[in-house]
Amino acid sequence: MKLNPAHSPWIDWLDSQHDNMLSRTLELAAINSGSLNHAGVNRVRETLQRYCSALGGTVEVLPVAPYRLITDQGEEQLFPLGDALRIRKRPEAPLQVFFCGHMDTVFAADHPFQSVRWLDDNTLNGPGVADLKGGLMVMLKAIEALERSPYSDRIGWEILFNPDEEIGSPSSAPLISEAASRCDLGLIYEPCLPDGNLAGERKGSGNFSVTVQGLAAHAGREHHLGRNAVRALCDFVSALDDLNGQRKGITLNPGFIHGGGAVNVVPDQAMARFNIRIGQADDEAWCLEQLDRLSASINSRDGISLQLHGAFGRKPKQLSATNLALFELARDCGEQLGMTLEWKPTGGCCDGNNLAAAGVPNIDTLGVQGGKIHSSDEFMYASSFTARAKLSTLILLQLADGALDSTLGKYRKPR
Repeated sequence: MKLNPAHSPWIDWLDSQHDNMLSRTLELAAINSGSLNHAGVNRVRETLQRYCSALGGTVEVLPVAPYRLITDQGEEQLFPLGDALRIRKRPEAPLQVFFCGHMDTVFAADHPFQSVRWLDDNTLNGPGVADLKGGLMVMLKAIEALERSPYSDRIGWEILFNPDEEIGSPSSAPLISEAASRCDLGLIYEPCLPDGNLAGERKGSGNFSVTVQGLAAHAGREHHLGRNAVRALCDFVSALDDLNGQRKGITLNPGFIHGGGAVNVVPDQAMARFNIRIGQADDEAWCLEQLDRLSASINSRDGISLQLHGAFGRKPKQLSATNLALFELARDCGEQLGMTLEWKPTGGCCDGNNLAAAGVPNIDTLGVQGGKIHSSDEFMYASSFTARAKLSTLILLQLADGALDSTLGKYRKPR
C-alpha cells in the first residue's frame, strides 16, 4: 500500500519537527511530576498550555478531587492533585476524536531518579521520557499537522491532559467518561510496546489497602494479653497470595506492608497495599468474594479487627469489532510508512481501559518507543518521535478521508 500523494506534504512536514519534539520532551522531563507532587504536575500543565497555544481551541483548567490514600499508620489522608487541562476544537464536526495523555509520573519528588541523560546517540534515559512526556509531543505534533492540512475541518477534537493516571486515574475518570459521551474514538499516547507494536486487550485493575487493629501489650510480662496485628496481617497477605493460580487470568500482588515498632511490644497496628489484575469482567465479583472471605476469617479472631479499603478502578479492555477496525486502519497506515504493526494483549492497564469501558474504541499506545518504564532505567528512542508522529497524523488524515465512516456510522454520537 502506497502513501496517498495528497497526504504527503503533511507527513513530510514532520521530518522538520524532531528537534522541537526532543527539546520539549527534555523540558517536561526536567519537571518532577510525581502523581502526588501537585505543584510539579501543575508546572507541566502550564508548560503544555503554552505548547498548545498555536492549536487554538477552547481551553479549560479543571481542578479534580483529592486523592484518598491509606497511610502507613492506617489512616485515611487526602492529597491534593494537579489540575487537568482540557482543550476542545470544532465540536460541531462530523467526527470527534478524543486525545489523552497523562502529566504525572511514578517518580515522587524525593525519588533519586530526577535527571535525563543520553545512553547513546539515540537512547534517552530519564523520568517520564517514554511514559509519557515523549508521547505528549507525538500527540501535539500530529494534531498540529492535521491543523496545517486542508482536512482539519472534517475532524473535531478534544485533548485531556490528566494528572493522576499513574495512580489509576481515580479523580480524572469522570472527565474521561464525560469525553466519551461526545467522542467517536480515542487516541491515547502511552508508549508503544518495546518492539514498536500496539497494546490490544488489557487486563483490568484494582488497588486495595487493608488495615489491622490488634491490642498492644508488653512482649515479656503480658504477651498473652496482646493481639498481634502483624501476625494477623501476615496471615491475610499469605492467604491473599495463595489465590494466585486459582482462577485463570487473575494475579494478586501484595506490594507494600507496614506495621509494628519496638520488638518488646506486641504490635497493635499493621497495614498493607495490594493490586489485583483481572482478565474478564466477571473476575471482579470472584475477587471481591474471596476478599470478603479472607477478611471474615481474620475478623473472627479475638481482639483483631481488619478493614478493607479500595476498589476496582479499571475494567478489562476487550476489543470490539469497531476497535478491531481502528487497529486495522493503524496497521494499514503503518504499512504505508514502512512500519509493520500488530496489536498484542498485555497485563498493563491505562486510560484506554476507562475509555473502552465507556464504549469508545481506542488505540492507547501511540506514544514513543522505549522501555523499562516505571524504573530508573526508563528510556526512549529519539528516532521514534518522527515515526510515531507520522503514524498518528496519517491515521487522522485517513479518518478525515472517511476511512472508518461506514464502521463508525451507527455508533457516532449525535451532533
